[in-house]
Amino acid sequence: MALMYAGDEGFLDGTVPFVREGLERGEPVLVMVPGRKLDPLRSALGPAARHVHFADMTRVGANPARIIPAWRHFVSERARDGVRLRGIGEPIWAGRSDDELAECQRHEALVNLAFADGAPMDLLCPYDTGALPDDVIEEARRSHPTVCTSDGSRESPDYAGLEHAAALLSAPLPPPPDSAVELGFDHGTLDAVRGFTAARARQAGLDRRRREDLMIAVNELASNSIEHGGGRGVLRLWREGSRVVAEVADGGRFDRPLAGREQPSHDQVGGHGLWLVNQLCDLMQMRTYDAGSVVRVHLSASGSGAPR
Repeated sequence: MALMYAGDEGFLDGTVPFVREGLERGEPVLVMVPGRKLDPLRSALGPAARHVHFADMTRVGANPARIIPAWRHFVSERARDGVRLRGIGEPIWAGRSDDELAECQRHEALVNLAFADGAPMDLLCPYDTGALPDDVIEEARRSHPTVCTSDGSRESPDYAGLEHAAALLSAPLPPPPDSAVELGFDHGTLDAVRGFTAARARQAGLDRRRREDLMIAVNELASNSIEHGGGRGVLRLWREGSRVVAEVADGGRFDRPLAGREQPSHDQVGGHGLWLVNQLCDLMQMRTYDAGSVVRVHLSASGSGAPR
């Protein structure tokens, strides 16, 4: 459900009753919203807040691909027969970059697919209509089957169904800048890929840890291209503000929209590479087109990669 609210007061008016209703029903509740909203929500809930699980979405969802795994972990830990769960997740707020916003919108569409198996969870997704552009609100109506306002809740006539998540997988990415450097590779040139990446990361000023993160991520993507993308690919690297961006393109196609968002089991064969990349990078963008696929990763010197 998308909650359309305006301002801090509207946020509390829409979320507090939702949380209280869940607690009254004995439902475990997880709230993941931007950190500045956590204390006001706790205060509004009063003593009941001690029964709610809270998380700062600016940390959990800095890379939006990590949000669905967090919901799934909550479900796996708290679900029990006959009891539903309840959550509030706000991954989209004013100030997100265009790239982050695009991946948050993909995430919002993918949540429907991730829980299409009927997981016993009611999820409320707040959108601040006073701070977000109209096109963001319009997209929220396409990706949520139900929309809640101060007048009540109703089915969204604009909801585009589960197919919408697949459609966003083919949405265009901005072209690499003219400053991007490029290297073609195949199964015999992975050493060159690693050396090329290390040199550009060093030139961009990434520290040792972040250089290692980038090298591991690019190596995983290039290896995937060799194994699943026709045996070859193209690596492009460039600087974008404080971030280094790496893109790997090949002739393969993705057939799993949730790839990289499903934590593989220890004994699982395959599926580990994209998961690892999402843990290391600040942002990962996957797209698949008629001519092939592209994976673009963003890393900054002060990023949120996996802990050592």
